[in-house]
Amino acid sequence: MEHVKSRQAFEEARKSIPGGVDSPVRAFRAVGGEPVFIESAKDQFVVDVDGNRYLDFICTWGPAILGHADNEVLTAVKNRMDKGLSFGMPTTIETRLAEKMHEMLPYVEKVRFVSSGTEATMTAIRLARGYTGKEKIIKFNGCYHGHHDSLLVKAGSGGATLGIPDSPGVTPGTTKSTIVCEYNNSDGVRDALEAGNVAAVIVEPVAGNMGVVKPKEGFLQTLRDLTERHEVLLIFDEVMTGFRIHEQGAYGLYGVTPDLATFGKVIGGGMPVGAIGGSGTIMDWLAPIGPVYQAGTLSGNPAAMECGLKTLEIYERDHVLEEIRRVSGHLASGLADICGRQNNVSFSIQGAMFTVFFTGTTPSNFPEVADCDMERFRRFFQFMLNDGILLPPSQYEANFLSFKHTKKDIDHYLNALETFLGLE
Repeated sequence: MEHVKSRQAFEEARKSIPGGVDSPVRAFRAVGGEPVFIESAKDQFVVDVDGNRYLDFICTWGPAILGHADNEVLTAVKNRMDKGLSFGMPTTIETRLAEKMHEMLPYVEKVRFVSSGTEATMTAIRLARGYTGKEKIIKFNGCYHGHHDSLLVKAGSGGATLGIPDSPGVTPGTTKSTIVCEYNNSDGVRDALEAGNVAAVIVEPVAGNMGVVKPKEGFLQTLRDLTERHEVLLIFDEVMTGFRIHEQGAYGLYGVTPDLATFGKVIGGGMPVGAIGGSGTIMDWLAPIGPVYQAGTLSGNPAAMECGLKTLEIYERDHVLEEIRRVSGHLASGLADICGRQNNVSFSIQGAMFTVFFTGTTPSNFPEVADCDMERFRRFFQFMLNDGILLPPSQYEANFLSFKHTKKDIDHYLNALETFLGLE
């Protein structure tokens, strides 16, 4: 495939945008080469500025669960935008989306909308500290909760370790109260909670930011039991997994109810949005009726609210995830066959998310993902790109399925993967 215009676009972008991109992974540093610049998208395909069409497994990193540019969603958003883009005042569409989320997720009694997943997790942490009067936060190695300072930390080895900053510009003082434990290992959590002064445990119930890594049986329930015992809030970060792993997220899939949950991606249908939801008692600690301050000029933006509401209405009406499961089941069967005949390849699928790992055993935590053959993944990514398949450009990222992906698309993916493995 020719990428002449994409290459030119990247050269121009680097003159005025740091690294030529507005989010680092888009720069293709982990896979080599230069990023393709997208011109348009429809259903399960994206088209770059050179006119190349790709079968898309990025799905805008999760939001496009209906596929790209759904006609009903576009019509609803256009009609809403005709009334104005933003008012800085309350609108009824915010209430309607909040009610829809409560209807679909009963434990989400109240919702506060923001403009990104990072804002959502940042607010959830502040709310947890304000509500409990405690200081420390427990997170897990490999779970990404946005780029705000308090959670942008590296993990220590073994058990629970006070986090150190993962980026220049983040001060040690900011992260000194962040404790990092290993995903799927509750021993470190138990020790940290017994030491006291912990406000919350925040976790991706199914990790998606180290590839798709599932919780071991009982892991989430143990976190629930431990946090309740120590009067600590349990926060599920469902920015990525919300409505993708189950119609009711981790709550529906694992039967564990968090105190708070954060959302994004699907609930905005492709528009910038985030949300914090949960117990009304805890949520009422937010200003203006509570002492924990949070605000945002574009929070509850009417175009984003309309886009999210229409997406969820179609999702529910058309049994979207149920249909995706039929396709993901076909994918799982094919991957099981291929991985059963190959060395050092494994996979993980949950709902509308999946990852192929270049290691022999499906990882259960971040160190095991880090042991994957990253050079092999780089070659795989470039091979698939040349075959018209766009994957997330990192072994650490989840792949996404949409309502528009078909078994024929999955066969294209499986055949390409098998060809790649046979060529090595």
